[in-house]
Amino acid sequence: MTFQIELVSPESISYSGEAEMVVARTLDGGDIAFQPGHVPFIGVLAVWSVDVIRPDGERDTIAVHQGFVQVAGTKVSVLSDVSESADQINVERARAAKSTAETALVADRDDADAAGALVRAELRLRVAGAEA
Repeated sequence: MTFQIELVSPESISYSGEAEMVVARTLDGGDIAFQPGHVPFIGVLAVWSVDVIRPDGERDTIAVHQGFVQVAGTKVSVLSDVSESADQINVERARAAKSTAETALVADRDDADAAGALVRAELRLRVAGAEA
């Protein structure tokens, strides 16, 4: 049994397909897995990846920079301003962003913008398979 999954941004649908399971990380509940028949759910997503396990057993991993997840009937919707699959991530740019954020945090360890940039850069590198 499968259900429909869509990752939606204000500009477009960045991912759409069938899934046997979707795994996401919420801000207050940690990791959560959705399978067909899941009860209705709405949650706030952390800066983390969303894993889509397709009917063929393969896994698609998408970097999601916060947003919301909603389960309703036979559909899981992820709403996020930014979502990127591995092939959309510019690894060199992510490495540069990570380095810039680390430098800023050395200068000011309370720099919330730099801390957020570091988390996003590390996520991009992990999803792209290029962890530094």
